[in-house]
Amino acid sequence: MRMTWARLLFVFLIGFGAYHYVTQREVEHGPGVLVAEEPYQGSAGSAAEQAVGAFQLTPLAIFSIRARVLATTDYYFGREAELSPIDLALGWGRMSDENVLKDISITQGGRFYYWRVNTFLIPREEIQTHSANMHMIPADAGVRKALQSIRVGNVVRLHGYLVEAKAADGWRWKSSLTREDTGSGACELVLVQSVEVL
Repeated sequence: MRMTWARLLFVFLIGFGAYHYVTQREVEHGPGVLVAEEPYQGSAGSAAEQAVGAFQLTPLAIFSIRARVLATTDYYFGREAELSPIDLALGWGRMSDENVLKDISITQGGRFYYWRVNTFLIPREEIQTHSANMHMIPADAGVRKALQSIRVGNVVRLHGYLVEAKAADGWRWKSSLTREDTGSGACELVLVQSVEVL
């Protein structure tokens, strides 16, 4: 009987590993720029504040982006994770080109995105201004499910608002409003109303 359970466990682990590989492996496209256009940011106009859980969100700008996913990380603990459970590192322009990305090491951690190169195929400033780590706030359960299905290499289209989040005890988390900044405070905090994997 022990041998039977061991075999079943082995088969299960092999099956799970194969499923994980197929559903999570990086999507490859071949060389060339996949996304030529810049992200769009405009006035939030009269967009109303809204509550998400224990947080109050103030729209700062309307925001749309089509980009290649460079990295994705789920977060489970802490106040930020309650609001934004997923970070996407996104690239556009030459930061969506596999020829460029193959020589850039990309990681995420602690709500930041890190990159490292041995040789610059494009200027440092272009890497910094054509990629960004963005904190995703799903507008509803459907958006959350779609965000969780995204794989590295996917080209995605996101639409929503850049926001400032506040809690009753005075805690705040505010989105960057430019793609030109780096370091602490440079990430976008995005209330995602729609997401499409292209």
